[in-house]
Amino acid sequence: MILPVYAYGHPVLNKVGAPIDEITDETIELISNMWDTMYKASGIGIAAPQVGKSLRLFIVDTVQVEKDEEDVKTGIKKVFINPKIIEETGEEKEYEEGCLSIPHIRGKVSRLSNIKIEYQNEKGEKVIEEYDGMNARVIQHEYDHIEGKLFTNMLKPLKKRRVQRKLQAIKLGNVSTEYRMKFL
Repeated sequence: MILPVYAYGHPVLNKVGAPIDEITDETIELISNMWDTMYKASGIGIAAPQVGKSLRLFIVDTVQVEKDEEDVKTGIKKVFINPKIIEETGEEKEYEEGCLSIPHIRGKVSRLSNIKIEYQNEKGEKVIEEYDGMNARVIQHEYDHIEGKLFTNMLKPLKKRRVQRKLQAIKLGNVSTEYRMKFL
């Protein structure tokens, strides 16, 4: 089922997500709905807060962009439950990011190029993996969502000022997308 994507300005996007104590049928259904929602919106990642659930859960599919992005050697399609970034290392790189909750706004964000992350998969198994390049960036972006942070918080001051009107318009629901959104 396709869920509405919660728009910039909604309080759920600024909350730290709660841990998932048990992976239930409802959790699996939410994950399935998140996949449907992300693909409908042409995204490569989506976090539970973006569909109105303040939980430590996100999904990523960079397989769909591995042919187009030189920084994606091998794409991933994964569910991250209760993730914790253990380490961020490597070179700091700038890349223009966007977000399904903040349509039509993009901005350059600096992130370290390598991460080590611990999480549970949808079977409840504990996993520790390392990622680099675009995979690391998408994971960091979605991880920020479960920490109550948006990419716009990391924009340079001049860019932040330039997008204020657009952000306000999104907050008020004055934006059109090809996917359903929920506003304040």
